[in-house]
Amino acid sequence: MAQYPPIMKDKPVFLHGGDYNPDQWLNEKSTVWPRDMELAKKAGINTLSVGIFSWATLEPEEGRYTFEWLDEVMDMLAQNGIKAVLATPSGARPAWMAEKYPEVLRVTEDRRRNLFGERHNHCLTSPVYREKVRKMNTLLAERYKDHPALGMWHISNEYGGECHCPLCQQRFRQWLKERYGTIDKLNDDWWNTFWSHRYSSFDQIESPSSIGESGSHGLNLAWKRFTTQQFCDFYSWEIEPLRRITPDVPCTTNLMHTYPGINYFELGRLLDRCSWDNYPQWTNDMRDAKVAAHSAFCHDLMRGVCGGKPYMLMESSPSCVNWQAVNRLRQPGILMLQSLQAVAHGSDTVQYFQFRKGRGSFEKFHGAVVSHDESEQNRVYREVCAVGEALAGLTPALGAAPENRIAVVYDWENRWALEDARFGLNTGKGYEETVRTHHTAFLRAGYGVDVIDETCDLAPYRVVCGPMTYMLRPGFAQRVRAFVEAGGTYISTYCSGWVNEEDLCFMGGFPGPLREVCGLWDEETDALDETQRNRFTWNGRSYEAKDFCAVVHPEGAQVLAAYEERFYQGAPALTVNAFGKGRCYYIAARTGEDFLCDLYAHVAKEAGLSPLLPALPSGVLCTERVGANGRFLFVMNTVPEARTVTLPACTDVQTGLMRKGDCTLGAYGVMAVRLA
Repeated sequence: MAQYPPIMKDKPVFLHGGDYNPDQWLNEKSTVWPRDMELAKKAGINTLSVGIFSWATLEPEEGRYTFEWLDEVMDMLAQNGIKAVLATPSGARPAWMAEKYPEVLRVTEDRRRNLFGERHNHCLTSPVYREKVRKMNTLLAERYKDHPALGMWHISNEYGGECHCPLCQQRFRQWLKERYGTIDKLNDDWWNTFWSHRYSSFDQIESPSSIGESGSHGLNLAWKRFTTQQFCDFYSWEIEPLRRITPDVPCTTNLMHTYPGINYFELGRLLDRCSWDNYPQWTNDMRDAKVAAHSAFCHDLMRGVCGGKPYMLMESSPSCVNWQAVNRLRQPGILMLQSLQAVAHGSDTVQYFQFRKGRGSFEKFHGAVVSHDESEQNRVYREVCAVGEALAGLTPALGAAPENRIAVVYDWENRWALEDARFGLNTGKGYEETVRTHHTAFLRAGYGVDVIDETCDLAPYRVVCGPMTYMLRPGFAQRVRAFVEAGGTYISTYCSGWVNEEDLCFMGGFPGPLREVCGLWDEETDALDETQRNRFTWNGRSYEAKDFCAVVHPEGAQVLAAYEERFYQGAPALTVNAFGKGRCYYIAARTGEDFLCDLYAHVAKEAGLSPLLPALPSGVLCTERVGANGRFLFVMNTVPEARTVTLPACTDVQTGLMRKGDCTLGAYGVMAVRLA
């Protein structure tokens, strides 16, 4: 059992709030600010994120600071019992800085320096920018270190992008020297004899570019690793004065689920709590079952990024957003589902973007708690109030965490290498979608799932699934071997064990270091286009194979199913290999979710695991959190039709009523119960 302390030590409740931009309303602060506090308290809001994009208001001219308005805001929050998630404003710098110090502006991959504008248009290497950020963050920490409203630091906002300026090129070359030591080692690891691309000096290396080198997989991979380290280093730079001056105030930065530009498992190790921004594209029809499954994967991934601790839902929209292709309204019930799904997967917060809609610019029509009508009677505001009430009733589950015994591997570096590789389907390998499909299959079979990467410990699990682990990072194959030898069940698939951490192919046959554990040799892989399919039969049922079909040869593995079509008819499509005290399944082809659901129900049962609830109806998901106050089960109907589930003896957390047996959940209904 893992019981974690509250995110804010003097706020032992689920945090409910959102991004608040009072500086946009300075001219109307005498009327707007008091009304904001009134509406916030009525909605059960106990925290607001402030100052995220306020640099120009905090420092309108270089060296002239105007904190007085923020003083008023912090005092106002404290007087109303609301904690501040106080931001560092580095996500968008003021125009005067770009004008006076053009080096702070990013350079694109085609070597053009950006003009001032947008967000995150700054160079992470720039000494000027770092100096300005350090000064601003120090002033904020010194000014508000003892303020009763200060609850947490919100570092920048949605880190992302990259810079190719001369300063970053120089830093990249230094990073390469530290990683490889000699230019010959780099040349060998990148296979640079190909196309006569061997370097004679680190000074010759440039970052990947459409006007230069873009076909070197070693270079591309190194640049992405470097970019991740740039953000990790910049985050550490940002929090240094905050850690020094306010050591007891936690720090976070908001992540963007599977954003491909940063290895979040690396950045997540630096966060006190992971936080992320969740914007599901709800359809208000039966497709929402897939939308909810996608969100479930992202929630589990973000929990995994921070080592399994309860995380923060930092942004979500209480109504339609303004930037999706189709900006649908949220059907009644979806906001509650969206919010409590986050709690179900381990979030200790529900926060929104945004608290109050602005009157102008890009986000004036983005959903918000308080709309332009400022009414307490509009539907969205009333639904936010209902979420606030629901969160208050769930306080016993605060700090509890899942105790899952199944994990799915999602690895950023593997994704980078796989997407850069040229084989099979060059229109897209579908790595993220594949991992999500395996994750969803376990959920639909009734099991909670952790999402880990190749660096994580496998020992806590009974079943680990590693879809498309094309790149085997250092130590991962050894951990898989030890896991299976000790009695675990590992599931491997096509496109696994092809290259090492430098993207060099393993010699001696695929799946490389996993060959003995899998008990087979992967000779070659067929790629099928959208018009082509193969089939196989397992346990008396026929299933479809698509996209990738590996032709494998058993080397001790038992064949459970074979291809029924094409020239490799009769070759294994599914195998299992006994290894030590455990077993390794190998899925040779990409399949539909139907096969994975059936297989994983069998595999989990074989591993001695029981579903959280048996025989879940279609569209229903469940998870659990376990803590000092007991075991809490969350049951979620993710479709606009009623569903009936069978509950064990339990207590409804919010009503206190005892429940057992059949229970009907209405459209998008959610229930949280404490098991007896």
